[in-house]
Parts: sequence; C-alpha cells; structure tokens
Amino acid sequence: MLMPKKTKFRKKMKGNMKGTETRGTTLEFGSYGLISVDPAWITSRQIEAARRCMTRKIKRGGNVWIKIFPDKPITAKPAETRMGKGKGNPEYWVAVVKPGRLLFEIDYSVREDAIDALKLAAQKLPVKTRIVEKQVVQDEN
Repeated sequence: MLMPKKTKFRKKMKGNMKGTETRGTTLEFGSYGLISVDPAWITSRQIEAARRCMTRKIKRGGNVWIKIFPDKPITAKPAETRMGKGKGNPEYWVAVVKPGRLLFEIDYSVREDAIDALKLAAQKLPVKTRIVEKQVVQDEN
C-alpha cells in the first residue's frame, strides 16, 4: 500500500475539496488516462486495487503510471468509545482528488485493451471518471 515514509505531523485537519484541479490535469507519459469528474478521498487500498486491475489486463505489454499519492492521514476513534479525550489515531491514508485530476496514465499498443483496463480501474474507485486520449498532431509537410 502507498503511504508516506515520513510526515511532519501525525494528524491532519479535514480540509475541503472546493473548486477544480489546476495541476496534474494533462497526459504526460502515457497515451490514455483516467480523469476524475467528482471530488473525493481515494484510499491507498483503492489505488492499489485499480493498479492491479490495469496491470493484469495489459499483462507485460505496457506501462502504468499512478498520478496521485495518498499523503493525508485519516483518523478514527475505536467503536463504543465515549466522546472527548482527543482525536483518534491514524487509521489509513487518502489522496485528496478534485474534479479534473488525472488519476492514472497507461501506455499500451492495443487501444481497446488499454481502454478496457482503465474501465476496470474506474470500477474500483469511488469517483465518476472519464477516459482521455493523447491527441497526435500530424505535420502537413
């Protein structure tokens, strides 16, 4: 599972997910990508499940890039505990995703298999997504 090696503080505040993403919205490495449409917290387990789906679908033929990283700790109090006595302990890690954020990139020679792999990955995530392709510019010379 993905998680930071070291953080400055053990616990973070909730924050908010207003607005759309401005960075990390275009394809850089692969030919196809998965972009989020909704804001959400995506856990490290969900990222790993999506990654496994894609790599198993394309086997050894292509590359997969994960463009999000879970760097926010989410705390929880134990069940049947009275209120008060401070904040709970960190339980798992999430990546904060806003609309327009590129989640995964994939590079594979067969277009249908690459899109199928991204569709499988999208089923493992708690957000609505859309698939994007890199546009090839042709010279007129």
